[in-house]
Amino acid sequence: MTAEKPYPVPDNEAERNKALRSYKVMDSPPEIAFSEIGELAAQICECPVSYVSFIEEDRFWFKAKYGLPDDFKGCPREIAFCSITVCGSEIVLAPDLATDERYRDFPFVVNDPHFRFYCAMPLITPEGYAIGTICVMDFKPQNLSIEKQETLRRLAQQLVSLLEHRRRMIELDETMRELDKAHVALAREKAQAEELLNRVLPVRIADELKANGKVEPRFHPSATILFADVKGFTSFTERAEPAMLIGMLDRYFAAFDEAVARHKVEKLKTIGDAYVAVAGVPELDRLHVLHACLAALEMLEATAKIRAERERLRLPFFELRIGIHTGPLIAGVVGRQRFTYDIWGDAVNVAALMESNGEPGRINVSEQVYHYVKQYFEFAGRGSVEVKNKAALGMYFLERLKPDFAMDAAGRRPSDRLIALVNPLPG
Repeated sequence: MTAEKPYPVPDNEAERNKALRSYKVMDSPPEIAFSEIGELAAQICECPVSYVSFIEEDRFWFKAKYGLPDDFKGCPREIAFCSITVCGSEIVLAPDLATDERYRDFPFVVNDPHFRFYCAMPLITPEGYAIGTICVMDFKPQNLSIEKQETLRRLAQQLVSLLEHRRRMIELDETMRELDKAHVALAREKAQAEELLNRVLPVRIADELKANGKVEPRFHPSATILFADVKGFTSFTERAEPAMLIGMLDRYFAAFDEAVARHKVEKLKTIGDAYVAVAGVPELDRLHVLHACLAALEMLEATAKIRAERERLRLPFFELRIGIHTGPLIAGVVGRQRFTYDIWGDAVNVAALMESNGEPGRINVSEQVYHYVKQYFEFAGRGSVEVKNKAALGMYFLERLKPDFAMDAAGRRPSDRLIALVNPLPG
């Protein structure tokens, strides 16, 4: 031990303090097991005072005490009897403190409460560090039999076992907390991944992919495909700043996302300036043609609104061309690393043809679409378009909703009557 401080210090003081801290016992709440062992020591040794203490750095602190005032929590290490005890590994016995050269000048011997007897056993960890003591004291001199000293030694061993169990429980609790944090983080990541998957794929398709690891392609006898394209986009990209270009597309496409979602139409993808959506897939929908047409009208209304805002600020704007066709198709998921839900079939090609043969600011639909929804909308005939190896395809401009089904004078927004038709109440 060294004498650099006003109390004896073990040679392994740094390691001893580290060992004590590993138990996380300092300043911990009272625990009945420690209190009972301390009281049992007092009863067996027939002493009015006992305690279980720990010493860290300059602090002497009671974990449990018997026969001492409630407000007596500890004392400076330099006046603590146990500062000597933790320097060894054997029991320390002082039959008469007043005549013991180690303790006779201690304040609690010279002054109140005038202790005269002290016996303590250090609490030795399995690694060999004395981190604290179990101690009995009296106000009169006495001697402690070998049997009682042995009992105090065994109680010290029980306290160390209790400390080891306590440490394992703390470590287990900390491990469980870390696991809980990991589970929460994993659940959060899973939820984020599922949310992202649900944004990329229709919910039904995402659920099937999560459940089975794949999605079987399905034939849909009737669905409606919507293509939208920006007029003059290629020439616009040649003179526009990339950030401004992407920002403009994002503004338009975000508005289109809201429009198609409102009308039960599934956005499939964007390819450059092209926007592709489908109604009636993957969920069956007998009114898919009507839903696609209503979505197209809202997309035009959103485009017109953005144009008006940008014109006021003398900023460039896009003009939109929309094509719609209805027919059979196949839908499924392609890719293994990055999934894409897509559609194939002649109906898809015809919808793209309707868009490419349309005009900016207008909705060009096939004759099939016209016949499905002509009772709700006003159309302008356009004649037909020649298709290689096929009969000519009739085309119509979808102008607006008929007044009976429109909420606004421009015929872009459906009336409550039409909304009730396309969104019937359950039951």
